[in-house]
Amino acid sequence: MTRKMSAGWMVLLVPFAAALWAQNADYQPDPGWQAPPQAVAKQNPLANRPAAAAGGKKLFARNCAECHGEEGSGLVKKSSADLQLPIVQTQSDGALFWKITNGNPDRGMPSFSRLPELQRWQLVLHLRTLQPARPPQ
Repeated sequence: MTRKMSAGWMVLLVPFAAALWAQNADYQPDPGWQAPPQAVAKQNPLANRPAAAAGGKKLFARNCAECHGEEGSGLVKKSSADLQLPIVQTQSDGALFWKITNGNPDRGMPSFSRLPELQRWQLVLHLRTLQPARPPQ
């Protein structure tokens, strides 16, 4: 392989390897951290306003990306949740809102109850946009 060709492969492989190292795909949720039924049933008042997810993305970058990564894939070094996983994405909006609001001190997740309620709902909308990166084809 020529040196130029090797450098080309490195340019492609380094970001991919870094993403794999950082993602917390082995995340296992805390079985004791369950939203109560009334919280699970709560509906997102912004559900019919998908444009509000843009504000949620900004809030996520400011408040959540430090632990969950910019794409929500979780950081191994922080033991944070991979928010792209089905185990997270299949939870109701109400359950995610409750978890954002209350946090989980046992796992290092702070409460974000200080954020206004609609901003927490915007975060939930943004979480719904998080999808795992597709491998190159």
